[in-house]
Amino acid sequence: MRLAPFIAKRYLFAKKSHNVINIISAISAIGMAIGTAALIIILSVYNGFDSLVRSMMSSVEPDLMITPSSGKVFVPEGEVYDWIYDQPTVKNMCGVLQEQVFISYDGQQGIAKAKGVDSIYEEETPLRDHMYDGEFSLHRGDIPLASVGTGLAHSMGINPRFLSPIEIYFPSRTRRISMTNPLSSIEAIKVWPSSIFSISNDIDAELMILPISQMRELLEYDDEVSAVEIRLTEEADGEELKRLQKEIGERLGPDFKVKDRFQQNESLYKMMKYEKAAIFMILIFVIIIIAFNIFGSLSMLIIEKRGDIETLRSLGAQDSLIRRIFVLEGWMISLTGLAAGLVLGTGFALLQQQFGFIKMPGHFIVQAYPVILSWTDIIITIVGVATIGYLIALLPVASFYRKER
Repeated sequence: MRLAPFIAKRYLFAKKSHNVINIISAISAIGMAIGTAALIIILSVYNGFDSLVRSMMSSVEPDLMITPSSGKVFVPEGEVYDWIYDQPTVKNMCGVLQEQVFISYDGQQGIAKAKGVDSIYEEETPLRDHMYDGEFSLHRGDIPLASVGTGLAHSMGINPRFLSPIEIYFPSRTRRISMTNPLSSIEAIKVWPSSIFSISNDIDAELMILPISQMRELLEYDDEVSAVEIRLTEEADGEELKRLQKEIGERLGPDFKVKDRFQQNESLYKMMKYEKAAIFMILIFVIIIIAFNIFGSLSMLIIEKRGDIETLRSLGAQDSLIRRIFVLEGWMISLTGLAAGLVLGTGFALLQQQFGFIKMPGHFIVQAYPVILSWTDIIITIVGVATIGYLIALLPVASFYRKER
C-alpha cells in the first residue's frame, strides 16, 4: 500500500526528460495555490462585511420581538411580561408603535416609517453609536424630538440645527372621511429633529424614531403597541436565545409570534447566505478550470513513463497499483498548491484582521476592509479543492487505460 505513494512522490520531484512537464506541473500547483488563497481571502472579507451588517442591524433589530398573530396592535400586560423582565439574560424590554405615515418638512413632502418608542428605548438604545449628526434624544423638556435616517433626512432636507418641525399626518381611525373638508379626517402632530443616524441605505431611507406618546396621539391609541422588543445581555448565547424564544412563545400562546433577528428580516439574511454560496461556487468553478492544467501535465507524464509502466508490469504490478501511482502523483500536485494557498490565504487574512493594512476607499463606517477568518470556510475549502484535484487526476489515467484497450 505504501509503494504507490512512494513512487508517486519520486515522480513528482524527479527531473523529467521533457522540461515542459515540470513547467506545466509548477503552473498547475501555483494556480491551485492562487485559487485556494483567493477563496479563503474573499470568503473572509465576505464574513467581515456580513458581521458588520449584522452588528449595524442589531441597532434597530432586537434579539427577540413579540408581535400579534393577527391585527396590528395589542396591549402588553399580564404575568408573561413580568416573567420576561425577571429573566437574568434579558437586558431590557420596550414597547414600540410603528406605522407608515406622511410627513412634511419645510415645504418638502414624503412617506416615512415612524417608530414610536418608550423611555427605556430612549435611555438604552444602541442607536447612539450610529449618529451621523446631532445627539440622540427624543425629549427636550416637554418638546417631542425625533431621530431621522440619513437617506430620509437628505431627501427631505431635514437638519437638526434648524428650528422647523417635522409635521406627521395619518388618517383618523375614529372619524369618517368628510368630502367637504378632508383635512378634518386627518390626524397631525409635530416633532422637532434632534439627530440623524446612519445604519444602512434601506433603513436610513425611511425610518424615523420618535416618542411613543406622540405616535399614540397620532394613531389614536391609549396603551397599545405594535411590538415588544427584547434585548438580551452579552452573556446570552444562541442556546439561551432559542430557549427564551420557545418559552415565551409557549407562555403567550398562538395569538402572538416571537421572532428572532433572522425571522424579523428573513429576506435580507437569506440573501446574504445565498450571496456567499454563489461566491463560493464561482471561485470553485475557477479552481476547476485551473485544475485542468494537471490533466495536461499528468497525461504527458504517463506518456513519458510508458517504459516504467511496462517494467512494473513485468515485475508483477497490477494495473490497479499503476493507476494509483499516477492518480496520487496528479493529486499531489493539487495538494501542494492547496497547502501553499492555505498558508498564503490564512496568513493574509490574519494580518488584515489584525492590522487592517488595506484601507476602504472613501468615507466608510470602517477604515479598513473587515476580515473574519472562519474555520468552517477553511475546512470547506480544503475539502472542495482536494476533491477537485483528485477527480481531475482520475481523468488522464482513465483515458490512458481506455486507449490501451
